[in-house]
Amino acid sequence: MPKLHLTDIVVRNLNAPERGQLDYWDTSTRRFGVRISYAGTKTFVVKLGNSRQVIDTYPALSLQDARRKALALKAAGNTTSAAKLSFGDAYERFKQEHIAAKRETTGKGYRRVMEKYLLPQFAKTPLHKITYERIIGITDRLKATPGEQAHTLATMRCFFRWCTRPPRRYLAHSPLEGLQIRLGKGRRRTLADDELARVWRAADVQGYPHGHVIKLLILWGLRKGEAGSLSWPWLDRRDRTVTLPDTVTKNKTEHVLPYGNLAANILANIPRRNSTDFLFPTRYEDDRPFSGWSKFKVELNDGCAHWTLHDLRRTFATGLAKLGVPPHVVERLLNHKLGSVTNQTNSIVTAVAEIYNRHRYLPEMRDAMDKWEVHLASLLAQKNTSTKAA
Repeated sequence: MPKLHLTDIVVRNLNAPERGQLDYWDTSTRRFGVRISYAGTKTFVVKLGNSRQVIDTYPALSLQDARRKALALKAAGNTTSAAKLSFGDAYERFKQEHIAAKRETTGKGYRRVMEKYLLPQFAKTPLHKITYERIIGITDRLKATPGEQAHTLATMRCFFRWCTRPPRRYLAHSPLEGLQIRLGKGRRRTLADDELARVWRAADVQGYPHGHVIKLLILWGLRKGEAGSLSWPWLDRRDRTVTLPDTVTKNKTEHVLPYGNLAANILANIPRRNSTDFLFPTRYEDDRPFSGWSKFKVELNDGCAHWTLHDLRRTFATGLAKLGVPPHVVERLLNHKLGSVTNQTNSIVTAVAEIYNRHRYLPEMRDAMDKWEVHLASLLAQKNTSTKAA
C-alpha cells in the first residue's frame, strides 16, 4: 500500500486508479489515510484494529479536520484504566496520536526529551504514581543548561495535559498543573551584510542539497523544517509562488510566498527525482524530508562565528525592515499572525479583522521580496568586485 506525506495539495492531486480503489496512508499520522475510487471519489479512512473505518469524503471534510477525527477515533478505541496504564504505554499513545500530527522537527524534539530523560526513569511506572517531586528531581539536574531544563519541563507539561483531556482521561489532574516555566532571553543574533555574503558563497561551494537549502533560508526567511520539507507540488513556477500547507507551518496556517529571479535560478538547478516530491529528500530515504542539519552546518565552512539557521530568519526580517518594508508586510512574509500590528494606514489589524481579511498582500510581498533579492545581489556583486581587485 502506498505511503505519502498527505497535504491538501497532495490529496487534491491524487489520481484515480483505472479500476477498484486504492488507499494512500499518511506518513505523519499512523493508520490514517485517504481512499480513492476509480470514479475519483476520495474518502478519509482510519484503521482501527484490523478494520478500516470511513471518516468522511474530501473535500466535504478538510484534511486537517479528518486528521483530528482520526486521532480522536484512535484514542477512543484505546482507552485503558489509569490505574493500569504505565508511563511507557501512555507515551506510545502520545507518539501515535499527538506527536505524529506535529511537524517533523517539533515531533523530533518531543521524542528526544521524553526518551532521554523520562522514559528510562518511568517506563514501567504507573502513570498516576508519577509526582511533581519525581519530575523536578530529574529536571533539577539540568540547571546548568537552563534552556534544556525549560524545554524538558515544557514537554512534560504538554504530555501530562494531553493525558488529562477527553476522550482519554488517563489522569484527573496533571502533576505539573500550575507550573510556570521561566525561559531565558531569546537569541538576538543577526548576520551582518558581509557575513551573509560569506554564508551564501560557502553555500555555493557546498552545493546541493544543504547549500541550496541555506540559500532558500536566506531568500525566504523560512524555518528550517519548512525549507527541508519543500515539495514540488507546492511550487507555482508560472506565478512564482510557493504555498506551504498548514501541516508544515508552525501556526497551522497555509502560507503563500512569492519569489523572484534568484530563487527561481536556485530551484531550476535542483535535481528532480521521480521517486519523491521532496526537493530535499534524505540521503537514504526518498519519502522523508531533509535531515542531518548539524552535520551539514559544520561542513558549510563559512567562517562566521556563533550563528544558527534560525538566525537567518531573524536576519531576513531585520534586513527587510532596513529596506523600508512595512512591519505588516514583514509579518506576512514570516507567516505570523498579524494581531495588533499597525499597518501602513495607521489602523490596527485586530484578531477579528485577521479572520475576515482575505487580502494576502501578495503585491506588497512580491515588491518586498524583489527588494531583498536586489539587496542580496548587490552584496554578492561587492564581494566579487573586491575579489577581482585583490
